[in-house]
This record gives sequence, C-alpha cells and structure tokens, in this order.
Amino acid sequence: MSKRRRLFVSFGIGLVLMLGVTALRFVAHAQTPAEPAAAAPAAAAPAAPVPDPTGDNTGTAADVTVKDAKNPTLPEVMATVGHNKVAINIVWTLITGFLVMFMQAGFALVETGFCRAKNAAHTMAMNFMVYGIGMLGYWICGFALQMGGVGAVASLGGTPPLSSEFTVTLLGHPFGLFGTRGFFLGPDVYDVGVFALFLFQMVFMDTTATIPTGAMAERWKWSSFVIYGFFISMFTYPIFANWVWGGGWLAQLGSNFGLGHGHVDFAGSSVVHMVGGVAALAGAMVLGPRIGKYTRDGKPVAIPGHHIPMALLGTFILAFGWFGFNPGSTLAGGDMRIAVVAVNTMLASAAGAVAAMAYMMVRFGKPDPSMMANGMLAGLVAITAPCAFVTAPASVLIGLIAGVLVCWSVFFVEGTLKVDDPVGAISVHGVNGAWGVLSLGLFADGVYGDGWNGVPGKVTGLFYGAPKQFLAECIGVVVCFAWTFATIYVFFKVVDVIVGNRVSAETELAGLDLPEVGALAYPEFVLSPGSYGGFEPAAAAPRPAPASAPASAPVQLNET
Repeated sequence: MSKRRRLFVSFGIGLVLMLGVTALRFVAHAQTPAEPAAAAPAAAAPAAPVPDPTGDNTGTAADVTVKDAKNPTLPEVMATVGHNKVAINIVWTLITGFLVMFMQAGFALVETGFCRAKNAAHTMAMNFMVYGIGMLGYWICGFALQMGGVGAVASLGGTPPLSSEFTVTLLGHPFGLFGTRGFFLGPDVYDVGVFALFLFQMVFMDTTATIPTGAMAERWKWSSFVIYGFFISMFTYPIFANWVWGGGWLAQLGSNFGLGHGHVDFAGSSVVHMVGGVAALAGAMVLGPRIGKYTRDGKPVAIPGHHIPMALLGTFILAFGWFGFNPGSTLAGGDMRIAVVAVNTMLASAAGAVAAMAYMMVRFGKPDPSMMANGMLAGLVAITAPCAFVTAPASVLIGLIAGVLVCWSVFFVEGTLKVDDPVGAISVHGVNGAWGVLSLGLFADGVYGDGWNGVPGKVTGLFYGAPKQFLAECIGVVVCFAWTFATIYVFFKVVDVIVGNRVSAETELAGLDLPEVGALAYPEFVLSPGSYGGFEPAAAAPRPAPASAPASAPVQLNET
C-alpha cells in the first residue's frame, strides 16, 4: 500500500511540474511582441544576437573610429591599425615588466633561504627596500642617464622626447656616453611610450641592484646599504646600460668600427647580471668574510643556509619571472620571435640545473639542492643575452656549460679568491653574465636581428662566420668588469670612511635582525652566537603566561 501511495505522489508531482513549465512557456510567448505586418518591413524587429564562440567575427570595421562610417578613408583605417599595434606592444611591455618586478620576491626567498635564521629579517628587508630605493634613484636621474638619448623606440610609438645624448668625438667617430633627458620624468618626457619604457627598464635595473644583497648578506650595515641603493641606480648601472641599450658607444662599435652589430645583449646578461655580479664581488671584497667563514690557515668553512625549501621556491619564482625578462625584451607583442626566446630560456634553465646536479654528484656523491638552484639560475643568466639569436640545441649547450661553470666558480671564489659570498651571486650573475654575452658572439645563427644597433643584416656569431661580433662581445665584457668594479669598489671604500660598511662583531654574532632592522624573523627562537649547526635547547626566561595559554612556558630554541 505504501509503494502504491509513493507512485501516486510521484506522478502527481511530475504532472504539476509539467503543467507549470507549460504555463511559463505560454506566458513568455504571450509577452513576445507580435510580428509586424508584411506591408511595413522597415519596422522589422532586429535579429537576435548571434554568439561568436571562436572570435572570428568579433571586431569589425564598425570598431574603427572614422568621421563618416559610410565613407571611411584609408588614412583613418591605417591610423587605427597603427594605434592598435602600438597599444598591443605597450600592454605586452607592461605585463612583462610586471613579471620582472615579481622576480624581486624570488630573489628575496633565494637569498634569505641561503642565509642563517638570525639574519633572515635583515636579508629579506634589503631585498624589499632595494626595490623602493632603487626605483626612486632611477626616477631621479638613472633613467635619464640611461635612455635619455636612445632615440626612437618604434615599437612603443617612437618615444620622441628621448633624443638627447651627450657624445664626444674620438678617432673621427661619435661616442655616446649618457643621456640628458628624462630627469624626474618631467614634463619634457610626459609620453606614454616613455613611461612604458621607464617601467620596463626600472625593473631590470632593480634586478642588478638586488644581486649584491646576497653576496654581502649577514654582515652589511643598513645605512651603507641604503646609500648603495641610490648610487647603483643613479650612476653605475645607468651609465653602462646607456653604452649598450641607450645608443651609447658600445652599441656603436658596429656602425663606427665594423665590429658586427656592436656589443649585443638582448635581455641583460652583461647589462643586468654581470654588472650586479661584479658589484657583488667588489662589495664582498671590501666587507671581508663573515666571522668563522675561514679557519686560521685559510680553509673555507661551510655555513649552511637555514631554509633550503625557501631558496628552491624562490628559484622557481625567478624562472617564472624570466619569461618577462627575456621575451619581454622584444618590447613588441607582435614580434613572433618571442616563442623562440621563451623556449630557449626554458631549455637553458633546465640544462643548467641538470649540469650542476651531475657535477656535484660526480665530485661529491650528492646532488646538493643549493647547487641545483644556482645551476638553474646560471643557465637563465647565460641565455639572457643570446636567447633571441640562437637555436634550441645551442641553448641547451649554453645552459650545460653554465651549470658546470657556476659550480667551478663558487669553489674558486670561495677557496682561491677568499671572497665570502653566502648565496653564490658572484658566480651565478657575474661569471655567467660574461659567459652569456660571449656565447652570443659564438652561437648567434644569423636568422634574427636585422638592423640591430643600426647595422644592416642579422646578428651572426663566430661559429657562423662572423668573428668580429665575438670581438665586440669580448670588448663589452672587459668594459663591464672595469667600469663596474672600479666605481663600486671606490664607492664602498668612501662609504667605509664616512659611515662604515660592516656591523660590529657583536652584532654579527648575535644576528643582524634586531640590531639593524628592529625585528626578528623568527621571534620564537632565542638567537645567540654559538656553533653553526643545529638547534640547542635554551633556558627560557620566566614570564607570565597569557590567559589563553597553558601555564607552562613554551620551549625556546638556540639557533645560529
């Protein structure tokens, strides 16, 4: 009986639903306006909009702004096409600039992870504030010195205000030294293309500025760091960047002296990374090694970082941001070469990581996660200059060499030069920055870069029959090292006299977090000098427990 009742109830509910739906359809049909009579076709209702799932019919001539929609002129149509082309390039440049800005988080995680816990807040704070300090310094005069005379950047609309370069004449040829327009981004450069270029170039500069914070970590005085942030963003970096990217004399080696296309650096192996790595070398030499880094007979002592997973995560963030760094350097979303650039970048990074892993396993029997991370970064740094000009197999070879080179260099810098670099920045960025531009001079295959630096023809390297291009890259490497090391070394020597570069021994042993930046990264730990390894229980100072916590005090830990 109950089953029959359920059947009747179910049937009744279904019948009610069917009648309800039928009634709703009838009401909706009744509310539809009646079709007009055949005698009045002009008043016919417009056809229902048709969806466009493929996008083939989205964007038509109706979207082109013209004075008379029935009679558009060719100049009006061409103006719209040109406007849209530049708009695409500006959007592309800004988005890739945002990706490069995010690399700052990657640097912060890598460097902090490779340092000890007692200095984590200080290291992270340097990576945080170098962004703001460097940006303001670059805004004041760095951008003007670098790009004030670059001339027309066609992909961004021509950038007409950037037309003033200070030059000298030597050997009958003009040598561009620095730009003279764009200070404070004033009214004379109030232009959308200029502002897009500023953002993109600023985040590149900031990458350079943050590199020494890793090599000089765990003993660098905050006041010295702040002064450095302004100096490198306002002077050292912009001048060399002008010589390569701003129309300066290294870019003119081709047009003036027939050396290929001049010193070519697509995305910054020398301009960004080598400058940062050499600055790190000069700064670390002036600072000296950390306390306990070397024994009395000069043997280096390993000082492990406190958070390897953090460093590896930061490496992945950097690898992701590199897709803005390298493909974005086209400054043109319509440049189809960006696909080649992106894939070459990926391949070199993978090859660098694998090569570093293999080197460490062969030499020490273990892969060493820190070297795997630095190997990936080394591959990325090395491919940054040649990424647009080489084939995929060449990219893998460049990355493989970079991965081995960074391992060899780390041990050489630490053991032979006796320079203490907690994160390997000198080797990753300085040594492999040089290798990157040299590899361009060797492997550029001559299929891209027509007209680069005003020289007809495509960029071609030594192995493809153009030895003069390799010579231009060698000149750029020597000039980069000489200029950067001289200016930064003298700078730190002067600062050492005025405010000092290094914290006191007591501060270094206790940790820089509280004395230098006023906050502990890990307040749960009692940070005190001691051995470099492990955690040791420490007696907790008596204090009242909060009302919501158990009466017993929590265990605190000693950590170096």
